[in-house]
Amino acid sequence: MDLKLFLLRFATWWNGATLNTLLYTRRFGELVGEDQFGNRYYRRPGIDPSLGFERRWVIYNGLSEASMTPPGWNGWLHQTVDVPPSAEDYKPHPWEEPHIGNPTGTPAAIRPKGSTLNPTPHRQSTGGDYEAWSPGP
Repeated sequence: MDLKLFLLRFATWWNGATLNTLLYTRRFGELVGEDQFGNRYYRRPGIDPSLGFERRWVIYNGLSEASMTPPGWNGWLHQTVDVPPSAEDYKPHPWEEPHIGNPTGTPAAIRPKGSTLNPTPHRQSTGGDYEAWSPGP
């Protein structure tokens, strides 16, 4: 591990898992599965006495971005379901779209028709039927 990566892992959490998280994962974590983005999901078997339920976590592939957790894994992480997606044979319905992360703040951000940030604005002109309000004398 180069010095820059070591310092990033030591001092920040948004650039990936911290050193403490990696050490905890190596010591106690049981790999449950991996998603299509390369995120790896872990659990510590048994009931955690401080939580009252099983401890589950994710090591993100790259930046720590929660919106990059697919719905099935999100449900498992938040104790909504007991069976992880890797242990079931789920087939998506034809109408289901593939999961994408939140692109807000990136060049891929969604800019709907009429947005002032849309490079090709489609705003209607007022057509001369609009009269600005004036507070008067």
